[in-house]
Amino acid sequence: MIDERNERIQSRFGVAASDYVTSAVHAQGPDLQWLVETARLDGSEVVVDVATGTGHTALALAPHAREVVAIDFTTPMLEAGRKLAEERHISNVRFIEGDAHALPLPDAYADVVACRHSAHHFVDLPQAVREWARILKPGGRLVLIDAIVPEEQVLDDFINQIEILRDPSHIRNRSVSAWLHLLEEAGISARLERSWGIHMDVPTWTQRMRTPTENVQSILSMFAAATPEEQASLKLQQVDGVDWFDLPTGLFVGEKNK
Repeated sequence: MIDERNERIQSRFGVAASDYVTSAVHAQGPDLQWLVETARLDGSEVVVDVATGTGHTALALAPHAREVVAIDFTTPMLEAGRKLAEERHISNVRFIEGDAHALPLPDAYADVVACRHSAHHFVDLPQAVREWARILKPGGRLVLIDAIVPEEQVLDDFINQIEILRDPSHIRNRSVSAWLHLLEEAGISARLERSWGIHMDVPTWTQRMRTPTENVQSILSMFAAATPEEQASLKLQQVDGVDWFDLPTGLFVGEKNK
């Protein structure tokens, strides 16, 4: 099951690599700077960026760290990341192929683990979180950014159904309480540092993932039929005939228990 899901992720993100290089959400979002600030690097750290994609997070952290190991298992994404690093003359990022569920690194390797806009694709999230804890040094720091959902199950289901329609490789956005529980179980004491909504329009959001037309129509139909609570959960609105929404997102910071 994991292998099948992973193959689906690789196939979808491999063809979309160039779009993620230029994606405003991934390349320029203000949360990139928030993550750098939260990491509190002093230049001596080894940082591991899990599911780096095209490397935006790794490249943002690199000027503040001794070394960044950027891991992904989609080859076109890694190739795009290496090209970006060369263009920016950043030499302390090492791009390596690897699965988030079995990171190719020894125990207690990293001072900081980062994961941004990726964890909702992990097939076995508890296993991936255990891998973060395994490679972190005691007292090491986790900085995590991912889409989140409200605590109410009906709103959780509404948002995740839309996400799966847009991208079948999507697994699940989690609530804040679910995230904190998962991290605590793995030996990482964490808190929600900040939450916000990423403002996006449906055409750009779906085109980046090459969502089939019929799925886009299903998303728009769900938006049109949304209850007041569902509308509020995504701040649904139309501007000049274009549907917009705010995807709830959280920045978590944690520390591996000593």
